[in-house]
Amino acid sequence: MNSTNQSTIFLPVVGTTFFRLVLNTARRFAYPFAPVLSRGLGVSLSAITSLIAINQVTSLLGALIGPMSDRLGYRKMMIAGMAMLAAGMLAAAIFPIYAVVLVALFLAGLGKSIFDPAVQAWVGNRVPYHRRARVMGIMETSWSASTLIGIPLVAILMDRYGWQSPFLVMGGLGCIGAVALYFIIPDQPGTASPKVSPAEYIGAYSQLLANKPALGALGYVFFVSAANDNLFVVYGAWLEQSFGLGIVALGLGTSLIGVAELAGEGLTATISDRIGLKRSLVAGLSLSVMSYLGLPFLEPSLAASLCGLAILFFIFEFTMVTSLTLCTEILPGFRATMMSGFLAAAGIGRVIGALMGGAVWQAGGILATGCISGALTFLGMLCLLRGLKEWDRADV
Repeated sequence: MNSTNQSTIFLPVVGTTFFRLVLNTARRFAYPFAPVLSRGLGVSLSAITSLIAINQVTSLLGALIGPMSDRLGYRKMMIAGMAMLAAGMLAAAIFPIYAVVLVALFLAGLGKSIFDPAVQAWVGNRVPYHRRARVMGIMETSWSASTLIGIPLVAILMDRYGWQSPFLVMGGLGCIGAVALYFIIPDQPGTASPKVSPAEYIGAYSQLLANKPALGALGYVFFVSAANDNLFVVYGAWLEQSFGLGIVALGLGTSLIGVAELAGEGLTATISDRIGLKRSLVAGLSLSVMSYLGLPFLEPSLAASLCGLAILFFIFEFTMVTSLTLCTEILPGFRATMMSGFLAAAGIGRVIGALMGGAVWQAGGILATGCISGALTFLGMLCLLRGLKEWDRADV
């Protein structure tokens, strides 16, 4: 990229990264503050984890979003995603009841499912391939930054101004984002093929479902995502109950997870290509199983428990980013189909994990949570190994 192209793309990259941070924060903040939301809304913890699970259903729409973005244009879809976030968050701030908060989080998730594919497609359309990984890497930091920066800020807002205040702030930022993206993203069509027929949908997904490595990858991401959310929806309750952490302390503790995720993304870029993606994945999954099973034994110490959570999420992020890279080569002729299927399977897994997380926690505490998550991760590793048994690429 020459200096002219760099200056042209700088503002769109910075802007979309920031607004993805807002979307990711809206998507994730209910996890650590589930107890706070349950008290504020006057409902049970299981009701909040069910609300989180419904929010995850929006991930399933990712399989349809890509073709829609190609037809309507990427900027329009980005603006639509921010508008959905704004509408939902502002509604929850004005009408703080369970049904409205449920709709608000659903709209935030739907906005992210619309926004992310449009941003990624826009980058692919505007950034040369040999520079694309750098730009995508910058934008992906918005995920870890949502935990490192966004959630601690949500904690401060809740502590000072009440549990409704983050909805108002994120709603306002959604409005700003919808307007700002109109001016900073150049208006352009998506691709040279603006129409996607039903036959093309069916043909693409028949290729996916007939491919053994692809099915193995789908099974893998389903199980590991379920395992992660089984813990993620209750870790705030665990820290609050076992160690008496307040809202701000929970937010700061969650920022440690953000640091771990950022480190996991960096480790993937540093070593996965050198030692091989499959070997990296197997190593990461094995360590994940051990981390889940070992977490309950750290409970007597707050410091040990926080370190255990950080290590666990560091390994999880490493395996997820590595697996995303590997999956781009499983169906080279249908990469978008493969990745949308991968994200949809991850979304289904998170729904199952979030739905079961509250019940597992209430039935057996952190011991049951750790054992179930470890077992699910092991099943995911078996799916991956089975699917990739006869598949090999020297360069991956």
